Amino acid sequence: MKYAIIDIGGKQYRAVEGSKIDVDLLPLEVEQAYKIDSVLLLVDGDNISVGAPLVAKTSVSAKVVDHLKGPKIIVFKYKPKKRIRVKTGHRQKYTRLLIEKIEVEK
Repeated sequence: MKYAIIDIGGKQYRAVEGSKIDVDLLPLEVEQAYKIDSVLLLVDGDNISVGAPLVAKTSVSAKVVDHLKGPKIIVFKYKPKKRIRVKTGHRQKYTRLLIEKIEVEK
């Protein structure tokens, strides 16, 4: 099985060819191609390449499938006996990427 650990926006994701991953919102259009050069680890069967900090001549090509929102998070701040009650909510925006190919230049 061939997969790579990539870094997008300071977070690490496992990229497998043909799978979809949700990353923080990227300023890209739907169906637009996206090339990720920050590959931290590459596993191809028994061959393991660990970067220091990145694996050289390796990239991951992906395509933007959709922009979506995550689940709603409720934040409730409460201080007893002081009449302070603050209720807010948040929905994180994500971009869904389809991993098309893990490319290794020789």
